[in-house]
Amino acid sequence: MNILITGCNGQLGNEMQLLEKKNLQHTYFNTDVQELDITNQDAIEAFLDEHAIDGIVNCAAFTAVDNAEVNEALCQKLNAEAPAFLAHAIERRGGWMIHISTDYVFDGTNCTPYTEDEDTCPNSVYGRTKLVGELNVQKLCQKSMIIRTAWLYSSFGNNFVKTMVRLGRERQELGVIFDQIGTPTYARDLAVAIFSAINKGIVPGVYHFSNEGVTSWYDFTKAIHRLAGIVTCKVRPLHTSEYPTPAARPHYSVLDKTKIKQTYGIEIPYWEDSLAECIKKL
Repeated sequence: MNILITGCNGQLGNEMQLLEKKNLQHTYFNTDVQELDITNQDAIEAFLDEHAIDGIVNCAAFTAVDNAEVNEALCQKLNAEAPAFLAHAIERRGGWMIHISTDYVFDGTNCTPYTEDEDTCPNSVYGRTKLVGELNVQKLCQKSMIIRTAWLYSSFGNNFVKTMVRLGRERQELGVIFDQIGTPTYARDLAVAIFSAINKGIVPGVYHFSNEGVTSWYDFTKAIHRLAGIVTCKVRPLHTSEYPTPAARPHYSVLDKTKIKQTYGIEIPYWEDSLAECIKKL
């Protein structure tokens, strides 16, 4: 197949490119904004036709959660309109689409892991625009797969893990939120799951993916420092109220992965095991 990857310079896009070398039965077209403007429907359709694209993995998004609150128009363009353009264009060719979404489509008031069937209730611009993007993709592309993920990190790009390693080496003390609960997701593991879906064949629907297990941002930071050998920085637990942000964060965003595991026969690593792999690369 000829497969278009959007957002190739991001965390997930970079991990996808590494795994492409192990999936040489397909041809990949890795693009970011320089190669393809996904907010331009005509440009998308011309690109898909020129390269005879069979499927799309949309890793591109506006992910600056706090900046989204003051850049709603741009966030809407990238997270809601662009996925619609991609879905419409690939449907015209009879192809498939995998679209990456987020735990922010929920408000975080659950106390048990979120399943794909639960009602969405985003409480931020980022979450609302990502939900509209999901709905647009499902409506416009019959062979579409939505994968919601959370707390994404990688050895590529800017992310929480790399920031905590840097700050841990620079400072003697750090305050980190302890009352927001979720599961970190190593982008490499998500990329592996995406290739499993591509190679088995897309089963349309909404899926959840993160690593296994549950933690808080505070405990995540403690694990990062331990695995990175950082012993001189004291990590202090903070309430969310002590660290106000423009965008509301879900207090509980643990995702139930049963559906994706059963549908594609995949095993998902424990979050701390994957974190150790990433820290080695850093």
